[in-house]
Formats: sequence, structure tokens, C-alpha cells
Amino acid sequence: MKHILFKWIILGFSIHFFNLDAQVTQVKVAAYDGIFIAGFVDQGGFSNFTGPNINAQYKQSKIILSALPSLRYKEDESTPKNSFVTPSLGIGITYAYRFLAIQIPFYYTAKTARENGKWEIGIGAGVRLRKR
Repeated sequence: MKHILFKWIILGFSIHFFNLDAQVTQVKVAAYDGIFIAGFVDQGGFSNFTGPNINAQYKQSKIILSALPSLRYKEDESTPKNSFVTPSLGIGITYAYRFLAIQIPFYYTAKTARENGKWEIGIGAGVRLRKR
């Protein structure tokens, strides 16, 4: 009896949500929407596409708080040396207007034998890729 009641409740909520979507008169669907950024951080560079995010859009402007799966480029001065290109995950805020974007990312540099771990702030600029 509980299973049948549960199924009817789920069905009722599903119908309710589908009816709300049916009342929308104009829907804009993006085939793709992403931002490519290149910039500088911690005496090196980075490139990324904005990852999972929380965003707000108003007309042609968009502000995004997101995770930033990135490639970081930095020449390591210590021995043994790390690779020049390393994958990294940061967080940051991005502002996009039409097809231009600017970003302030934060990346964590891990602790080493010589230095403590620390957060580094950077700056980047890029392009917004979107198709409607």
C-alpha cells in the first residue's frame, strides 16, 4: 500500500512540474555555452574553461562563480623539477559581457620542502563561446 501511495505522489508532482514548463511561452536553448580563459598566476600562466558553476545573467552580461579545471604553465626552479604543464583545479569569479570575459581565479599551491602551501590569486581574460 505504501508503494502505491508513493507512486501516486511522485506522479502528481511530475504532472505538476510538466504543467509549469508548458506555460512558458518563450524558451531559449543554448547549443553550447562556455568561456575560454588564459591568464597569469604565481609567476606563470594558466588556461581553463569555466567548469561547474553558479551564475546570474542579465541581458548581455553574465557573472559566474565556478570551479576551474585548468592547465597551469610554470617553469620549476627546484630539483627535481615538475613538468612545465600541470593540471590544476581552482575556484574563481568570471564576468562576461557579450563575447568578452575577465576572470579572477584562486589556485592552491601545495606545500613543498621549502615553502608552505598557499592560495595564489591571478587575473585572466578570454572569450565567451555560445550559440543560440
